[in-house]
Amino acid sequence: MFDDYGKHDGMGLADLIRRGQVSAVEVLEAAIARIEEVNPQLNAVVRPLFEEARQHVGAGTGGGPLAGVPFLIKDLLAQVDGVPTGNGNRLWATRKATGDSELVRRWRAAGLVIAGKTNTPEFGLTPYTEPGACGPSRNPWDMTRTPGGSSGGSAAAVASGMVPIASGGDGGGSIRIPASACGIFGMKPTRGRTPAGPFIGEAWSGFAVEHVLTRSVRDSAAVLDATHGPDRGSPHALPRHEGTFLDAVHRAPPRLRIAVSHAPMLGKAVAPEVIAAFDKAVALLTVLGHEVVDAAPPVEREAFSMAFLTALAGELRADIEYTAKTFGVKIRPGDYDASTFGMGLLGEGFTAADLITAHRYLKLSARSILGFFDDIDVLMTPVLSSLPVKIGALQPSAVEKKLLTVLGYLGGGRLLKKLGIAEQLAAQTFEFIPWTPVFNVTGQPAMSVPIGWSHEGLPIGMQFVGRFADEDTLFSLAGQLEKAQPWTDKRPKI
Repeated sequence: MFDDYGKHDGMGLADLIRRGQVSAVEVLEAAIARIEEVNPQLNAVVRPLFEEARQHVGAGTGGGPLAGVPFLIKDLLAQVDGVPTGNGNRLWATRKATGDSELVRRWRAAGLVIAGKTNTPEFGLTPYTEPGACGPSRNPWDMTRTPGGSSGGSAAAVASGMVPIASGGDGGGSIRIPASACGIFGMKPTRGRTPAGPFIGEAWSGFAVEHVLTRSVRDSAAVLDATHGPDRGSPHALPRHEGTFLDAVHRAPPRLRIAVSHAPMLGKAVAPEVIAAFDKAVALLTVLGHEVVDAAPPVEREAFSMAFLTALAGELRADIEYTAKTFGVKIRPGDYDASTFGMGLLGEGFTAADLITAHRYLKLSARSILGFFDDIDVLMTPVLSSLPVKIGALQPSAVEKKLLTVLGYLGGGRLLKKLGIAEQLAAQTFEFIPWTPVFNVTGQPAMSVPIGWSHEGLPIGMQFVGRFADEDTLFSLAGQLEKAQPWTDKRPKI
C-alpha cells in the first residue's frame, strides 16, 4: 500500500514512478482507495472508471511526462470513447461516446490515467454543482457549502486528495470559481490554447476553454505543455508557443505592473472577508516588488450582463433542442433542471437579432477591455464576491420552479422576456461571480490562486488576468506566489 499518495502532486507521483520507487499500479490503487473513502461524503465522482484504469495501467502508461498519474475528467465537453458524457442531464447519462475528444487523446498521451468522471451542473450552466441527475457535490472544507461550478466535482476531488489533477471547462469562470471555493489552483488558458474538437466546433461561441484544476502550479503548467496547440479546424488557432509553461513556473517574473480592483464589474456587493483577503494579497504583491496600481478596465455592468445572459440563454436553448432531437422526444420540463430549463425558455424568447446584437456588443466590449492591458501586465481581482455559499442557496425557489414548469408547457419564453425576468436573472447570476465572465468574453488567460483565507479557514481565491496569449507571465507570477505563501500543505480535514 502506497501510504504517501496524498503528499505528492502529479509531477511528484510521476517522478516516483519513473524512478521505480513506487509502481503505477500502487499509485492507482491508492487513488481508488481515497476516492472510495471520501466520495460518498462529497459526491464529486459520479462515474467511476476503476476497471478501465486498471486495464490502462496493466497495458503500460507510456513515457509521457505524467505517466501513471491518476486523473479525473469533468463529465461535460470532453468525451471518452465508450463512456457516456452525462452533461449533468438525465437523458445523456446513458448515451456512450463514440470516440475520444482530441484533448482526451492528448491527456492519455501525457500518461494520465483516467479513473472516473466528475460531477457538473446540467450543461455547465451554474456556478454551483447541484444537478438533479446526480445530486449536489459538496465542498471538502465545509460540506454544507458548494464547491462552486461548473467544475465543482473536479475541484472537490482535487482539494480532498482523490487525485492531484482533474479536468475542467471554463465558459464563465467554471475553472476559476471552484478553484477559489476549494482552495486549489485553476488556470483558464487563452481562447484556442487547448483543442475543442472533433465533436465540438467551439464551446459556448468561443467563451469556453478546457484545462485542469490542480493543487500545484507546476502540474497545471505541465499538463498545458502536453496539450496545447490547435487541432484540425480550430477557429481560434494561436501562434506557436515558444519554450515551455513549466519553465515559466520556475522563472522569477520581472517587476510587473499589476492593476488591482475589488470593485465588482457585474455585481454590486463584495463581502468584507473577501475585501480583507484582497487587501492582504495586494500587500503581498508589493512585498514581492511589483508595481501596484488601483485600476480596472471599464465594463458597463447592466449592458454587459444582459448581453452575456442573452448569449448564454441562446446556448442553453440550443442544448435543450439538440437533446430533444437526439433522443427523439418532445421538450419536456421534467427532463431538465429548473435553472437550465428557465434559461432555455429565455433563449426561446429572444430573437436571432437579439443574439447577434448581444454578440456584437460583447465583441466590441472585449476590444475596449483588451486595450486596458496596453500598459498593464496583469489585473488582480477576487474570484467570488463572497465565501462559497450554502448548498441550495442559489437554486430557484419552489414557486419559481413551478412557474417555469407551467410556462414551459405553455411555451412561455416570450412571456418571461416581457415580464423582465431576464434582467432579474442577469442581476442574480452575476452577483456571486461579478468578475470571471468578463475574461471569457475577451478570451484572455486568467487564473485563481489560493492566497486568501477567511477567519474560519475557508479559501478565498484571487483572480489574476494576463494579456492575451500570455500564460507565461501568469505561470511565473503564480510560481512566485506559491513560494512566498505556500498553500499545498493546507488540506481540508476529511
